[in-house]
Amino acid sequence: MTALLEIEGLTKAYPGVVANDAVSFSVQPGEVHALLGENGAGKSTLVKMIYGLVKPDRGAMRLRGAAYAPSEPRAARAAGVAMVFQHFSLFEALSVAENIALGMENPPKARDLAERIRSVSETYGLPLDPFRLVGDLSAGERQRVEIIRCLLQDPKLLIMDEPTSVLTPQEVEILFHTLRKLSSEGTAILYISHKLEEIRTLCDAATILRLGKKVGECTPREVTAAHMAELMVGKSLSVPARDDHEPGEVLLHVAGLSVTPASPFGMPLRHVGLEVRAGEVLGIGGVAGNGQDELLSALSGETPVSPGAITLQGQPVGHLGPNERRVLGLLCAPEERLGHAAAPDMSLTENAVLTGRIRQGLDAHGFVNWGKARGFAEAIIARFDVRTPGPGVAARALSGGNLQKFVIGREILQDPTVLVVNQPTWGVDASAAAAIRQALLDLAQGGAAVIVISQDLDELLEISDRFCALNEGRLSAPRPARGLTMEEIGLMLGGAHDMHDVAAGAGA
Repeated sequence: MTALLEIEGLTKAYPGVVANDAVSFSVQPGEVHALLGENGAGKSTLVKMIYGLVKPDRGAMRLRGAAYAPSEPRAARAAGVAMVFQHFSLFEALSVAENIALGMENPPKARDLAERIRSVSETYGLPLDPFRLVGDLSAGERQRVEIIRCLLQDPKLLIMDEPTSVLTPQEVEILFHTLRKLSSEGTAILYISHKLEEIRTLCDAATILRLGKKVGECTPREVTAAHMAELMVGKSLSVPARDDHEPGEVLLHVAGLSVTPASPFGMPLRHVGLEVRAGEVLGIGGVAGNGQDELLSALSGETPVSPGAITLQGQPVGHLGPNERRVLGLLCAPEERLGHAAAPDMSLTENAVLTGRIRQGLDAHGFVNWGKARGFAEAIIARFDVRTPGPGVAARALSGGNLQKFVIGREILQDPTVLVVNQPTWGVDASAAAAIRQALLDLAQGGAAVIVISQDLDELLEISDRFCALNEGRLSAPRPARGLTMEEIGLMLGGAHDMHDVAAGAGA
């Protein structure tokens, strides 16, 4: 069979780093082909060259036997290559049809386009109402908009970047059904994901990159996830270890927490209640957009609430701001790294001061002790293996995974009484993710209370003692994490919040 896409010696270098070094591989028609590698392996640069966003320095590509060198994404789309990005590019104030029309060269009339959207979405099992506002859609429905926009182009190659990171288990099954249907019709899929069990379930072949070079290939269903992970990082991975122990006293108590979102497309919190004990990890799962940001903002103090809604070691703190809560030991790390967790143009040392000033004693009489601040930044870099030339480097110069390690490490090294983290391993490779999870477990085993808000269900089941689901701003009653099935979790994420509902749904 003639390959649909052939990559030969593709090379791309930037100042100080070779992103792709003579990479070669091929994708067959109808094949679901995984592209694997840790952060910085070169996956993003490679697919950007395929999609026309980046021009290679050397090497060649062939598409259906003909030379292929797209100068821009429009040329790639015209050649039959489409891409669904990890972060959606949609306008919340526009309808589904209006968003799709914006991505078309010559969109048809609104009525005809709406009919085409309905037809294609039903054919591929991705039902969509073309007239709904995108701001009112769930994360899974927004992904459908991106996929339908691609399918209307009748692509021969569909590139998907971390497509399941915002989906419930049930939505993942729907997506996989769609991708298998596309594959059976001859469409090839280039699939990027950190979720190796998904790769084993879905993909026919895999190419593994490490530090910009191709280091291997395999048939995923014939090897273990551990084997693929070891190929990616070049060493054996340690599995986070934990000791069984009884949790201590309640450190953080939340009751009747209701919050109105600042954004018109935000999610209000509705009578949220939870408690977390010393030595415990409480996992909170939920599809993106169900109130995660609002919950972290309320817990951190960015959004003030009634004093008694949040108590820390019996002391009401709902009315206190972030700095006052930090003094008392309640620390938080938000999902958005650049702009929220870290100031992009400030150095790592300056970013260390932003949240560590009080608990680390980095200033005196109104003046920053820069030597001490630099030492704190260097301790974070060393403890969490942050790949950077030094603490004077600007935050925006770090890769996403390395900045994530710095942000999480900055909070952990401040010895919090309670730590709340949102998406702690978002975009982080397998090795770094294991290190972050172990650090969170170590923090809990040292007597802290830890709340982990995450869309990665495998992560939550690995490190949590108890699990809650956040759905439309409501938090389910907690359940012991050990023994929970993905089916039960999926029902909880979909709104079946009490034990009776989950048991009934799981047994149906």
